[in-house]
Amino acid sequence: MVELYLPKTEDLWFREKLLGDLSTMSYNHAWGGTIPFPSEKWADWYDKWLLNHENKRFYRYIIKKETFLGEVAYRFDEERQCYIADVIVYAPYRGCGYGGQALALLCQAAKENGVRELYDDIAIDNPAVALFLRYGFSEIHRTSEYIWLKKRL
Repeated sequence: MVELYLPKTEDLWFREKLLGDLSTMSYNHAWGGTIPFPSEKWADWYDKWLLNHENKRFYRYIIKKETFLGEVAYRFDEERQCYIADVIVYAPYRGCGYGGQALALLCQAAKENGVRELYDDIAIDNPAVALFLRYGFSEIHRTSEYIWLKKRL
């Protein structure tokens, strides 16, 4: 069973590794692939996402026995006026059921924080669509590029 962990600033090396890993970020090819997250950005990012989140952002690591497996998050999208979910499992740990457990924990945390619905737009060719559907999300829109999913909490 996985748990959610509130990372410390010095733990953000894992986020840098996660976002910079080609295999892990292969799902993100439609939006540019890997994402740079150099250490000089950590303090500002940490302040915005974990200290002064204004109930518009939530972020945690996925852990099992103190091993970092990935991340979960949600954020309020001002343009769409909804909360967008995010689950990333580090490539070496995929296929072990951690993504589903993490998504369930993220939904539980969002509900406890007063979020009533979570959404995600997932690239049309991303296998995570099946995961989200298995965990209670429903497809509400589809384009040639992405699938828009929603779950009432």
